[in-house]
Amino acid sequence: MTVSATTGVDQVLVTAAPGDAITNLARSLRPVFERIGPSRVYARNVDPMLAGEVEQLDRFPRAAGGRVVVFHASIGEPAVHRFLLERTEPIVLVYHNITPAEHFAAWDPRFAALLDEGRREVAALRSRVARAVADSPFNARELTEMGYADVVVVPPALDGRRLRTMTPSLAALDRARAIPAPLVLSVAQLLPHKRPDFLVEAMHVARAYLDFPGTLCLVGHHRLEPYAHAIRRQVSELGGGGVHLAGPVSDDDLGALYRTADIVVSASEHEGFCLPLIEAMSFGVPVVARAFAAIPETVADAGILIPPGRGPAFLAEALTELCGNTALQEDLSRRGRDRAADLWGEYHDRTLLAVVRGVAR
Repeated sequence: MTVSATTGVDQVLVTAAPGDAITNLARSLRPVFERIGPSRVYARNVDPMLAGEVEQLDRFPRAAGGRVVVFHASIGEPAVHRFLLERTEPIVLVYHNITPAEHFAAWDPRFAALLDEGRREVAALRSRVARAVADSPFNARELTEMGYADVVVVPPALDGRRLRTMTPSLAALDRARAIPAPLVLSVAQLLPHKRPDFLVEAMHVARAYLDFPGTLCLVGHHRLEPYAHAIRRQVSELGGGGVHLAGPVSDDDLGALYRTADIVVSASEHEGFCLPLIEAMSFGVPVVARAFAAIPETVADAGILIPPGRGPAFLAEALTELCGNTALQEDLSRRGRDRAADLWGEYHDRTLLAVVRGVAR
């Protein structure tokens, strides 16, 4: 299909925040969509740190004929839902999955309600969506269950080469190397469904009973303070040894940590894809993850998958075994690099552009 020279692509998010994977994806897609025409990113809630990069949704032009709206669905928001229903532009839905509300019910009931609302809104938006995209087969199956047809699976294209080709500063490398090795790295927001408590307990078991000398470094924003406080208390009650709560870090520090890490681990119980595991693989770092949701599809045969029914002690044993097995480390490093190469690159850009061009008027 020939696309009009006036065609542009505007992305819409509920919330744009630093360190958020969906926000980062939308920002990285902007130059991709500019191959078609002008492209902007809008959100209902915009962190002040992103002012100038992401615009408030209420500034969306009243008349935007000849444009396509790409909506990144990850949570409910009635104002955004109304906006999408009222617009006339064709909508491309990019579904990143919506975390089941039960993970947040005890910690933030209002947020849990928004998660439930998000699933209802995605289903109700079906008649307005020209094409649906999911970033994993797991997510595609959920959309199919909601009544969507011909869902296109396109893995998220946050290219790991961005971090891998950066040269970390000496200061960042010094900070990473100052963490006692072997370094077990987790890159995830400190949220209930990510299960940092599981990782903290596993590290306690590994150090106390398996003579594992390593350090667990938890990198990610602490967006839910009551839960973050509970994790800090857990670390303190278990003696604090072997756990480093790094919080959010710069790309410079994150690249240095990936280069220094011996293992990257995930205990998450709900992921629509799990980008940090692929980032780790691109650096050749062996990954260990619990086999929930989309993670088995993302990791494939390139990492160690922990069965969902196994507890922290099993993970502790797996980490200890991997750190002592050089041959296994090398095999996983090779498999991981191959897996990352399979998932990233121009395939994503070409496919997503083809979807947008196909619905452009």
